[in-house]
Amino acid sequence: MVKGKGSIWYCASCGNESAKWMGRCPACGEWNTMVEEPKASRSTSSPTAARSRGLLGVGSAEPLSLQDISTSAEERLQLGNSEVDRILGGGVVEGSLILIGGEPGIGKSTLSLQIPLHRPELNTLYVSGEESPRQIKLRAERLKNGISAFGNVQSSSDGACHILCETLLENILEQARAMKPQLMIVDSIQPIYTDTLDSSAGSVSQVKECATSLLRFAKESGTPVVLIGHITKDGTIAGPKVLEHIVDVVLQFEGDTRHSYRVLRSIKNRFGSTAELAIFEMTDRGLKEVTNPSEILTPMHQDNLSGIAVGAMLDGTRPFLIEIQALVSTAAYGMPQRSATGYDSRRMNMLLAVLEKRAGFKLSAKDVFLNIAGGMKVADPACDLAVVASILSSNFDLSISLKSCFAAEVGLSGEIRPVSQIERRISEAARLGYDSIYISSYNLPSDFHRPKNIETIEVADIPALCRRLFKNS
Repeated sequence: MVKGKGSIWYCASCGNESAKWMGRCPACGEWNTMVEEPKASRSTSSPTAARSRGLLGVGSAEPLSLQDISTSAEERLQLGNSEVDRILGGGVVEGSLILIGGEPGIGKSTLSLQIPLHRPELNTLYVSGEESPRQIKLRAERLKNGISAFGNVQSSSDGACHILCETLLENILEQARAMKPQLMIVDSIQPIYTDTLDSSAGSVSQVKECATSLLRFAKESGTPVVLIGHITKDGTIAGPKVLEHIVDVVLQFEGDTRHSYRVLRSIKNRFGSTAELAIFEMTDRGLKEVTNPSEILTPMHQDNLSGIAVGAMLDGTRPFLIEIQALVSTAAYGMPQRSATGYDSRRMNMLLAVLEKRAGFKLSAKDVFLNIAGGMKVADPACDLAVVASILSSNFDLSISLKSCFAAEVGLSGEIRPVSQIERRISEAARLGYDSIYISSYNLPSDFHRPKNIETIEVADIPALCRRLFKNS
């Protein structure tokens, strides 16, 4: 890019403007985030100039008394996908702006096209800046067969899904105002650009201005708008950080594209809780909802296999049980290896150090491999006890009963610490038919009536855990 008087520097993290390059952004404190772009040649009709007349597009703003503001519940639009509706808080709010991000191939475009296919009676405008109409049609035909197989098709009335392959924002808004859709989907925000700015599509200024214009359209017309966003190599949504501040809801896909399961997590939600997540299975006919993930992520093998334990974890408000696999072997190539898939490797090293120092298990000369089944990623400290149990099981080559699970944190002194919402974990384990669950003996007593079909085994430290687990060995 040619430098000149018409250039301005933007922070890619927060969108702060500067007349010159700086190594550190003065607004957010991030290093090496300043990018150079041509200075915007804005007119009085540009999105930025329109902000001075009120962001919501309702004319001049007037102060309202707090008592006069209505507290009636927002009307929500059901998308026909129970998992997506639940993570959004019960459906899409009128005039909301939703951003969905994720890695390439994770399923963003698949999910965005399945939404109008689940609700064919809705008048939907699907804007694509990356695919041709033929490509979208071919994918839609494949997804229609999958939706029919999943049993979620609803009867169509006078609605339809209209495809618009366009990248110029002004043309998109013109078509949207003329069509007046009930739902608008933009796949994706990065190739969309506006003529009011001289910079190229995908730049900081373009993404910010286009997102602001779409927000104004959503608030003025009451049309919910779903944006698809790319992510960077660091896993964050591409574009300025202000993009996530502009939108009402931020959903992010997680999971390994080499595995079939995908996790849709709520990062921000102005109309509901962020402690929700949805799990999907990627099939050849689209994304299939996984309403009961515990039954899929728990062991699917024969008995008497060592190195396998089940942890009762909690992600947000949703409890489910997950299989944890460990392999401990003698280091045959000199330096012992430490590898963890789906689990924090630093936390695994900490637990190994606790086993070495506090419990006397000599693991420093052995390779340790840890894997979370199903390609899931866990961060709940309640999985510590299951990780320790699987490592000890593999080290002793003694199996753990498939009817036992674990829910507790392990401290640096080797103590078994209690975790939050233990009642929900016990109830989930009992519902799935587990006979026993190992918890901390320091759990405070409560009025919770524990199910009679499951035994709660309380342990205080790692030696007590070993005595209970391998007492017959």
